[in-house]
Amino acid sequence: MKILHLDSNHPLLLNQLNDLGHVNDEDYSSSKSVIEKKISSYDGIVIRSRFKIDKQFIDAATNLKFIARVGAGLESIDCDYAQQKGIELIAAPEGNRNAVGEHALGMLLSLFNKLNKADREIRKGKWLREDNRGIELDGLTVGLIGYGNMGKSFAKKLQGFDVEVLCYDIKEGVGDQNCSQVSLEELFLKTDVLSLHTPFNELSHQMIDAEFISKFLKPFWILNTARGSAIVTSDLVDALKNKKILGAGLDVLEYEKTSFENLFENEQLPTAFKYLVHSEKVLLSPHVAGWTVESKIKLAQTIVNKIKTKGN
Repeated sequence: MKILHLDSNHPLLLNQLNDLGHVNDEDYSSSKSVIEKKISSYDGIVIRSRFKIDKQFIDAATNLKFIARVGAGLESIDCDYAQQKGIELIAAPEGNRNAVGEHALGMLLSLFNKLNKADREIRKGKWLREDNRGIELDGLTVGLIGYGNMGKSFAKKLQGFDVEVLCYDIKEGVGDQNCSQVSLEELFLKTDVLSLHTPFNELSHQMIDAEFISKFLKPFWILNTARGSAIVTSDLVDALKNKKILGAGLDVLEYEKTSFENLFENEQLPTAFKYLVHSEKVLLSPHVAGWTVESKIKLAQTIVNKIKTKGN
């Protein structure tokens, strides 16, 4: 097959596809319109998040057999239209699920123990022990929304703690030995820590708003290593101010561009974001939960394996 690579990835991806006899071309800089003019000569494309694969692009790709995204989600692709055209969609959530699980746990423990706050203070010559007294995870209930690859990974990491792990998912029967599947009502009733592991879709878009937050019986902590669009940031800030939400670990933000490579769609900093930046109750990272040295290798290998299976 003739494959066009639109983003750079770990070298093993190109090397192994070459070894399998595929023809691999690279174009990491041309505009989308330029790519559209030549895409008809390719059987497959490999992309991360450089641009959207929309109907116009798919119509131009008259011989395309597959689209492989080196990542977990496919929201940058018009999946329905691609499938109507008989194009197979390939993603690699298995490749970075461990990284996401570890990152979520790291954020939670850092928030509970005020590690970032304490670190900043010591660097300024402040030695404030009582102000940095932490809390323990043992005895709490962690509620997960979404129990696919990422949710399962986080639940597995939590097994070293004396915690109850619950999950809500639109699919039935996804619970396992690490997590009990429950209704949303039970999640609202019991949760002390809420962690989001949902894909981008209509159901998850702005799901965590003021009304949703108000349904939780107890004040709670929140983690988001999924998609920034799942949380209405202004409502999150209000909940942080009124202490309904005790703290937030956010690897993703609703202000991100769809390419995930830059933060803002425009240059103005939203008021809600300014609050997050200055709040000691908030821990931020730049969409890197699945972005480890190891996951770069695993993501590339997963894509190779799935393309290899397609060729057999």
